[in-house]
Amino acid sequence: MTHADPFELYAIRYGCHTGRRSSDNFIGADAHEAGENLDYFVWVAKNADRCFVIDTGFNPTSAAERGRTLLRRPAEGVASLGIDPGAVDEVILTHLHYDHAGSLDDFPRARFHCQDSEVAYATGRCMCHPFLRHPYDVEDVVGLVRRVHAGRVVFHDGAAEIVPGLSLHRIGGHSAGLQVVRVWTRRGWVVVASDASHFYANMATGRPFPAVHDVGAMLEGFRTVRALADGDDHVVPGHDPLVTALYPAVSPALEGIAVRLDVAPRSLA
Repeated sequence: MTHADPFELYAIRYGCHTGRRSSDNFIGADAHEAGENLDYFVWVAKNADRCFVIDTGFNPTSAAERGRTLLRRPAEGVASLGIDPGAVDEVILTHLHYDHAGSLDDFPRARFHCQDSEVAYATGRCMCHPFLRHPYDVEDVVGLVRRVHAGRVVFHDGAAEIVPGLSLHRIGGHSAGLQVVRVWTRRGWVVVASDASHFYANMATGRPFPAVHDVGAMLEGFRTVRALADGDDHVVPGHDPLVTALYPAVSPALEGIAVRLDVAPRSLA
């Protein structure tokens, strides 16, 4: 099978959350056991013809309210790759949680790709329940709705090929309409899993992350993600600090900030 030009694929680390317990990261884990930190990422897929930003991260207000560390605005990380955020015209939102769909204003020209079910969930009756709405920021959601009315949101219902070599796949589980991004790169099909698996270990051990809309869908999602990727080492989890340890930095100046995902990682062993 042949494809269009392979995409270069990058992960940009923009924030972190420390002091977590194991039970914060795995359902059923020991609440007294220390857990891995969370890193926060946005991603970029680009080739000679197109550039896609995947997720827009959280904003300074959300960081302060939720006790997260904002290392840099996500758009600043995108700019560090030589990409002008103001000129980006395609943004994929894997879902609408505060740490994936904030800072929309930093991409003023973009149109946003979302799943029908995610937008319906984030604006529907389930948001009447504090537990279910906690991962969403109302201002982020309202900002997206304004873009719907401005004709700047593209809705998808399940799998969709956006361009040759880049497709979206609804997984659900973590949220009602979580989608992953399958990208054709020089090393084959890589899946930006986002929160389909926060850590490598969630998928590897079959232990879901506790922030979950549908546990069954999350577990089935592990299987789907594996089927979409050219191997487990072609799956990129959404929040694992190992990502910046396993993949090479874009440049010495971007060590710990931006890594290339279109080259093979170091061994997971």
